[in-house]
Amino acid sequence: MSNQRSGRGVGNLVIAIYGVFALSATVRASYQLLRKYEDAPIAYWLSLLSAVVYVIATFALARSNFKIAKYTLIFELVGVLAVGSLSLLAPALFAHPTVWSFFGIGYGFIPLLLPVFGLWWISRRKSI
Repeated sequence: MSNQRSGRGVGNLVIAIYGVFALSATVRASYQLLRKYEDAPIAYWLSLLSAVVYVIATFALARSNFKIAKYTLIFELVGVLAVGSLSLLAPALFAHPTVWSFFGIGYGFIPLLLPVFGLWWISRRKSI
């Protein structure tokens, strides 16, 4: 029973972080696309994509739909690695950094670490 409680506490933290990221990424992407689209269209569309991923991850984790959550977090991790690499190779495409650009450095690398931690929690949760 105590393992389940501690597992759920960690899960609530993961869900809360994803919820904050979903809300902030959605607001930021909306603002960027409406007000600054001309500055960096690729970066702003990627910001919107990250917002969608965070929303899906939040709902999947909150509803304990681990299959959808797992694939969403894998997609997120691949996205962070791909966009992070692209932003290093072609920084001109990212005049204004997105959540995933530069591996999330502006966000304390949380976008890079969060899916890894989330996937670890899902694998641990399934074994409880």
